[in-house]
Amino acid sequence: MDDTQEKPVWLVLLLVIIGACVGVLIGSAIGAGVASLIYAGSGNFAQAMINPTDENLRIPLLIVQGITTVFGFLIVPYLVWDALRKKGISYFIGASFPFASLLLIFVIVIAFAVADSAIIEWNQNIRFPEFFKSFEEWARAKEDQLAGLTKMITNFQSPLEFVIALVVVAIFAAVCEEFLFRGVIQTELFRGTKNIHVAIWVSAFLFSAIHAQFFGFVPRLLLGALFGYLYYWSGNLVIPMFAHFVNNGFALTAIYLYQRKVVTTNLDSPESAPWPAVIISAGVVGVILFYYKRKFQSTNPSVT
Repeated sequence: MDDTQEKPVWLVLLLVIIGACVGVLIGSAIGAGVASLIYAGSGNFAQAMINPTDENLRIPLLIVQGITTVFGFLIVPYLVWDALRKKGISYFIGASFPFASLLLIFVIVIAFAVADSAIIEWNQNIRFPEFFKSFEEWARAKEDQLAGLTKMITNFQSPLEFVIALVVVAIFAAVCEEFLFRGVIQTELFRGTKNIHVAIWVSAFLFSAIHAQFFGFVPRLLLGALFGYLYYWSGNLVIPMFAHFVNNGFALTAIYLYQRKVVTTNLDSPESAPWPAVIISAGVVGVILFYYKRKFQSTNPSVT
């Protein structure tokens, strides 16, 4: 199918986003139904969800999140996109998979997390002018609510809870979110604008915004941009999926090991890494990304 026969970018994006919203509703309903069957707390599951502080909600909430993610970010958006573009999932994979790049991706993501910790601390400590005080109070209250929910979900009481969280937060989120934001949205924006940087940063902006955490917006924006460039340079969506998995999986594993007193460093702390570590890590990220881009330029001349 040539460009003149393709559906307009705005139409594809609009219908995919509508499909994602419908998928979230479907996934939430199915997830809540499944989760209510295994909820072991006292009282009604729906009432417990209004103020989710009950420790018995940990696995049910992960189930709701996992099913919602799969339907809202993968299944329904893919069905809509495929019906419009008729490309198939192979469109995002490329001709070959660069296995040799996985170690580099792992190092990039870990080094990026250290460097990004300085941005995280800065973003969390932003103060607004007086005329934005009401918005700041609302945003911080929302942030505290989400932080409390995250702390409850990641307060693992058993290896099984950790494994379930790893599947939902690391595997499902990596595959499904990268498919929607990098695979579909970034690709369609690039098709429409012919400017890869616009496509990457707009999709990264949407990726960060969907998490509804203003005081974590900038570091997640940068992370989304990193995933976007990794996808563009490699031409293989599995690469940013793997990077996303490493980012989330490493954070969860660090939390679990800290809880089990295997390690003494609490990576869940909002404090930045020491500045020498931040600077060195930023340099490592820059050097590896330069090499990574040059590596794929040699095999894909369209990458500039």
